[in-house]
Amino acid sequence: MPATLNITQIATVVGGHMTVADDYQGGVESVIRLDDRFPLETLQGIEDFSHLVIVWHFDQASPDDVQLHARSPRGDARWPETGTFVHRNHRRPNQLATSFPRLLKVVGRDLHVTDLDAVDGTPVYDIAPYFEQMGPRGPVTQPDWPGEMLEPTYWAPAADRTS
Repeated sequence: MPATLNITQIATVVGGHMTVADDYQGGVESVIRLDDRFPLETLQGIEDFSHLVIVWHFDQASPDDVQLHARSPRGDARWPETGTFVHRNHRRPNQLATSFPRLLKVVGRDLHVTDLDAVDGTPVYDIAPYFEQMGPRGPVTQPDWPGEMLEPTYWAPAADRTS
């Protein structure tokens, strides 16, 4: 029988993106507000880091959205069909995401960040500083399709979004 992990929300995204979108995630400032049950000292020293690792939940998705089969990213036949664990979206079994926003400042329990691709109200389950030494070791490789899909518009400024 698979193990079950019970985790508790520790923070909430406040502001920033108001609607879910596939692209134009860049340049938006938001706040990751730590729940007040955590003492302020749990954030002591975090302001010395440029980036954070944030684990959050696609809470606006439904468990019915999970797709356990190979499919083309974004339903676009230009890109190869790949398995569920090759995608980075809400169609994964636990509907969790990891983001690496830039930390702008800390005010009390509020972590002011930019380039967080989560929307207002998103539950946050973990916060950690990004340690360069804990990033990938050795050359990073990937097929062409993620760059083709994401490079032109994913981190483009949200202000450039036309709809």
